[in-house]
Parts: sequence; structure tokens; C-alpha cells
Amino acid sequence: MATHNATIERKDNGATLKLALGSDELTIVLTEDNPNEVKSVFNKLLSNLKNGEIEFTLIDTTEDLYFHICKEYITQLNAELKSTYNELKDNGLLNEVE
Repeated sequence: MATHNATIERKDNGATLKLALGSDELTIVLTEDNPNEVKSVFNKLLSNLKNGEIEFTLIDTTEDLYFHICKEYITQLNAELKSTYNELKDNGLLNEVE
């Protein structure tokens, strides 16, 4: 299982959860309601999940509201990624590793 970092970027006008996935960085804006953007992130995660099981670890030292929200978000995301990976595996939908 590959473990990747998740970080929170705080700005005056809001905050963003950043998921590092190899050389890619997926972003979810925490202070906006944009379901299409979130869907795009999940599609990229699903595509990557076909290559092997992944999880995220939140790397942040500021224990504010964003930290607690993102910590729970990452916990739920990891549970969903694990469940989805097992479903892909059970249905033979994983990419073959050479």
C-alpha cells in the first residue's frame, strides 16, 4: 500500500485540502461548494487506485477547525479507498502490474 501526504493550505479567503499523488497534486477547496471539482478529484483517485491500494496521511501542525475537518475527511476517504480497492480487486478491474 502506498501512503501519500495530504496538507491544508490556508489563505485569507479560504482553505484547500491538497492530496499529493506522485507528481500530481489534487485539490479540494474546503470553503466552496463545487461538486464537479470534487468528482474530478475522485475520478483521478479511482484511476490511480486501479494501480494499487493507496491511503493518505494528513500532515499539518495547526489544530484549528480546518485541521479537524480534514482529519475526519481523510479518515473517511481512506475507508472509501480501501473499500473501493477491494471491490475493484474482487471484480478483476485492477491494472496488471508488470
